[in-house]
Amino acid sequence: MNPYAAPLGDRDPLAVIAASPAQLAAVIQALGPQRVDQPIAPGKWSPRQMACHLADCEIAFSFRLRQALAEDHHVIQPFDQDKWARPYAAYTAGAALELYGALRAWNRALVASLPPQAMSKTVTHPERGDMPFRELLETMAGHDLHHLAQLENAAKTV
Repeated sequence: MNPYAAPLGDRDPLAVIAASPAQLAAVIQALGPQRVDQPIAPGKWSPRQMACHLADCEIAFSFRLRQALAEDHHVIQPFDQDKWARPYAAYTAGAALELYGALRAWNRALVASLPPQAMSKTVTHPERGDMPFRELLETMAGHDLHHLAQLENAAKTV
């Protein structure tokens, strides 16, 4: 089961995926340079770190989408987000937004080029089992919404 199904609800994942980069950029801008490096809550990432995380996830999703399409019965390789976060101090929020937006545009172009039957191609997640390719897109969208909601709540307290 998709752990990000609740934030997505019945929204179109492709529309969410298309809108997320601009929404992320807007909330990072609204937070401003003073707030971008402050954790959103004790023990949580800062908005800059969350933007870096979303950029990293887009790298992972880029690979997952392509592997799922290229291979039969592809098994997704999970990653430890906290280990991937270790070098985040090296990156600016602007660099994270730029990478996230560029990769997302690249991934959207890939998805737009696919025949309808590609959405039902099976991929395996080691922790969640078999799923259709479309669920990768739903996971991307729900993950975006999850983090955007966290950032928007942080922006309300500025």
